[in-house]
Amino acid sequence: MAIKKLPGKEAARRFMTSVADKPTKKEPLKALTSPLVKSGGRDNSGKISVRHLGGGNKQLYRKIDFKRDKFDIPAKVASIEYDPNRTAFVAQLNYVDGEKRYILEPDGLRVGDKVVSGENIEVSVGNAAPLKNIPVGTVVHNIELTPGRGAQIARSAGVSTTVMAREGGMVNLKMPSGEIRKVPEEAMATIGMLSKADWKNITFGKAGRKRHLGIKPTVRGVAMSPRDHPHGGGEGRSGIGMSSPKSPWGKPTLGKKTRKKNKKGDRLIVERRKK
Repeated sequence: MAIKKLPGKEAARRFMTSVADKPTKKEPLKALTSPLVKSGGRDNSGKISVRHLGGGNKQLYRKIDFKRDKFDIPAKVASIEYDPNRTAFVAQLNYVDGEKRYILEPDGLRVGDKVVSGENIEVSVGNAAPLKNIPVGTVVHNIELTPGRGAQIARSAGVSTTVMAREGGMVNLKMPSGEIRKVPEEAMATIGMLSKADWKNITFGKAGRKRHLGIKPTVRGVAMSPRDHPHGGGEGRSGIGMSSPKSPWGKPTLGKKTRKKNKKGDRLIVERRKK
């Protein structure tokens, strides 16, 4: 997948780029959508708990099949669609029994292709199976951490993991971060790498394009007053004035480890991620 430069001589569009591939259908399937209520980053008390969120275009949530639990029933890819709620494209599947579902689109999947999920399936892009039936060395995505719960890891554009080994009812997966982690062999996974791998390389070009996504501007701490941020204050342009950067609430950042000690999932990590 390539990056394309968008036309326009205006300052805002001069360096704007986008992903070259286009979806084959614009309007989503109404039966597979639901209203999406936005919080603006506010919690149940009305206070902002997540900064830099707000606004954005009105969106419908696409109901994605993260479980892939429709076993041994073939489906045909009817369309590739844009999903405003995620970075990858989604594919609409039409099953032979008449049911329709959305899945995350793997790279290389095309309209008209056939996919299936089950215990004993062909190792091809878009098919889904339990990890125990997927050969070592296979690239997979959309992986469950708890069998039957639905996929929780490897769901972003261009992301994939690799099946490294199988032992004692667990499968070792190499994550995009370099971490090697154990996952139950009964957990479902989908073959292939997710689409839109170049999404991370696009240039937004203007502030409005970010606002359409619901992302508000981020103000630097050094540009604030000392009452608003630990980095604030000083005459003219000045540094942070301390040995280590801090968050707006005075907590150390940039290198400070925040993972809890003795976390339950630590026993499943074979090798930590790359530094």
